[in-house]
Amino acid sequence: MKSKIIKYIETELLSGQENINLTADEDLLTTGLIDSLGIMKLIAYLEEEFKITIPAEDMTIEYFMTVDDMSDYVAVRQSVTA
Repeated sequence: MKSKIIKYIETELLSGQENINLTADEDLLTTGLIDSLGIMKLIAYLEEEFKITIPAEDMTIEYFMTVDDMSDYVAVRQSVTA
C-alpha cells in the first residue's frame, strides 16, 4: 500500500521535480512538498484506489502528514467498511 501511495505522489503530485526520493515517514505538509490542492487530489486517489470513503471530519493533518499516516488510516477505514 505504501509503495502505491508513494508512486502516486511522485508521479502525479511531484512530477517535474528533480531529485525527490520520497520516504514513507517524510512530512509532506510542513516541508511544502504537497499543498492543500495536492492533499485533495491525494484523498480522491486514496478513496478510489483503496475503495474507501473518507468523511469530511477525517480530512485533518494527522491522517495525511506522511505516507505512514495515510497507510495506517486507509487500513483502519478498510476494516470499518469490510
